[in-house]
Amino acid sequence: MFTGIVEEAGTVRDVTATDGGRRLRIEGAEVTEGLERGQSISVSGVCLTVEEFADDWFEVFLASETVEKTYLGEVEAGDSVNLERAMAADGRFDGHVVQGHVDTTAEVADVREVGEDWEYEFAIPEGFGKYVVDKGSVTVDGISLTVAERGDDTFSVAIIPETHAVTNLSEKEVGDPVHLEVDVIAKYAERLLDDAGFEVGRKEVLGAPEQ
Repeated sequence: MFTGIVEEAGTVRDVTATDGGRRLRIEGAEVTEGLERGQSISVSGVCLTVEEFADDWFEVFLASETVEKTYLGEVEAGDSVNLERAMAADGRFDGHVVQGHVDTTAEVADVREVGEDWEYEFAIPEGFGKYVVDKGSVTVDGISLTVAERGDDTFSVAIIPETHAVTNLSEKEVGDPVHLEVDVIAKYAERLLDDAGFEVGRKEVLGAPEQ
């Protein structure tokens, strides 16, 4: 589990294509401190397993499903990615519950500089609008953010200078892809409501009295 508080923006150092996917070597001085093989790292919001590492780099493997469902299948050497190690059990929980399981890929719709801050607007992919609410939590490229405004088919977030400096958002332009993970609590709530609806429907079909 992650918190969505990005530790640093790392750089893809090398990409190797294999029969089953892609292997990335990523440079990151902070996240490699105390790193161990087999640990999880969020790479722009995608939970991946460390296979090899050294003082300032680590390697992860992208299975075919990850290549197909995320834009990591398109990154090349020199590209910037957001990095966060898995949350420590005794650490502060400064963001929100982030699983590292990307739901979909969205697109940057607009970037606006507002004083010292920035506003980023993202297009909401079809079928995901119900999970995005005003002032709700959302994860964009592994960054825990609050929805500032919800439009008909877009949502916007406010980016403070620190987030702009530490993450790869500073390199994103209109049309660029981003990974989107909606709040898992919303998905659990949807499942509970679906199950409740199913039970009510089943009782009505069987002629059972309403509770």
